[in-house]
Amino acid sequence: MLPAFISGAQPVTKVAAGYFHSLFLKSNGSLWGMGIEYYGELGNGDAVSGRYIAVRLPEQVATCDVTMIAVGNYFSLFIKNDGSLWAMGENTYGQLGDGSSNNAKRPEKIVASDVTAIVAGDSHCLFLKSDGSLWAIGGNGYGQLGDGTYDNASRPELIVASNVTAVAAGYNHSLFLKSDGSLWAMGDNMWGQLGDGTRQNKSNRPEMIVSNSVVAIAAGQLHSLFIKSDGSLWGMGACSWGQLGGTNPYNTGDPRPKLIVASNVTAIAAGQSHSLFLKTDGSLWAMGFNAYGQLGDGTHNVLNRQPEQIVASNVVAISAGYQYSMFVKSDGSLWAMGFNSDGRLGDGTENATNRPVEIVAGDSTNCNINPLALVVAESPSYNLISGKILDGGKICLSFVGIIGTKYALDRSFSLSPANWVPQETNSADSFGALILTNTIDVTTNNFWRIRSVPLP
Repeated sequence: MLPAFISGAQPVTKVAAGYFHSLFLKSNGSLWGMGIEYYGELGNGDAVSGRYIAVRLPEQVATCDVTMIAVGNYFSLFIKNDGSLWAMGENTYGQLGDGSSNNAKRPEKIVASDVTAIVAGDSHCLFLKSDGSLWAIGGNGYGQLGDGTYDNASRPELIVASNVTAVAAGYNHSLFLKSDGSLWAMGDNMWGQLGDGTRQNKSNRPEMIVSNSVVAIAAGQLHSLFIKSDGSLWGMGACSWGQLGGTNPYNTGDPRPKLIVASNVTAIAAGQSHSLFLKTDGSLWAMGFNAYGQLGDGTHNVLNRQPEQIVASNVVAISAGYQYSMFVKSDGSLWAMGFNSDGRLGDGTENATNRPVEIVAGDSTNCNINPLALVVAESPSYNLISGKILDGGKICLSFVGIIGTKYALDRSFSLSPANWVPQETNSADSFGALILTNTIDVTTNNFWRIRSVPLP
């Protein structure tokens, strides 16, 4: 199967900022990386035991067919079009999931098919399958795998059998959403990052934190963020640097979810001690620790307790790493700011920057990713889609399907409750590529999904 959009410029579509290295995808499905190459985390085979290699400019890791990426501490994960899960890098805690503790300098296949989403923490990872099941691998010293033990797992373990729609992995804690909008958490809770009202250090079974209306989640080193269906942003956990937007002036952490922004938030990212979010107008906002310029506001003011606007418009994807940040604009350009030791920003230097720096140029002639279309079709019942702006006020939803399978495009004006209205039905072509288009009103019709349709 081929990506639905291939262009000469190959704009950036996804980005993942980790601890010491970064990954990004281009529209042709190629995977690129930069930063530290020590255990094989960039997958190019250059890792040398006991010696760091600094990759200061992006290098291509995989040529095509990659659809999703995740970055942990010295290891990386990605999914291909066929739903297979691949891993490379450090494997001390079994986080690569191959049944060993041997590091991998090249990508190795871990799961053959049906994987739809992945996230990575410090030494563990979580992934979803198409049946809505949640699986976990790796370090489990704080119960972050949620399997009821504190034992590491070098093979994927089934944690929840169905109805999981999204996952997030922090340093030693994990979050996930269910199809009813409930938020669940497990793992380290010393700073209240699980949001259960306590600061008990460990929780090795999933516990429900919010019963409904949660649509997006993010986990940082010691804090957590989530968005509700009304566009409000909430947070819990460590807040000493302002990463929760000033909801607690003390260093003890917020053990209960606290409201940060009342409305219009569409995407979130949580880093070591800072947070990023997008609003419906495509603006990028930041708060928290800023000693290395990771907020991108032109200063090195360490403490930032109130959200501040960094970019006014056209931001469509964000990622927060260890003291640095990355984002993608609607023209497919990739930008970065903050700590840059070993070249993790990918600008050819190791110099920190407190202003956004363009890493990969965009192309305004391409179908641009739509910052106004909130794509919610990421539950296991539906496959991932990406929205791009077309001329004439239309949005193009790109999707790679199964050859010959029919798919329907649905629209809803709200998620509370959702009322899906069928728009178009098309079949994937002989390459599995599928394009569905429909005119929208970007001020109201912001919720879309693609679903498979039974053949006659």
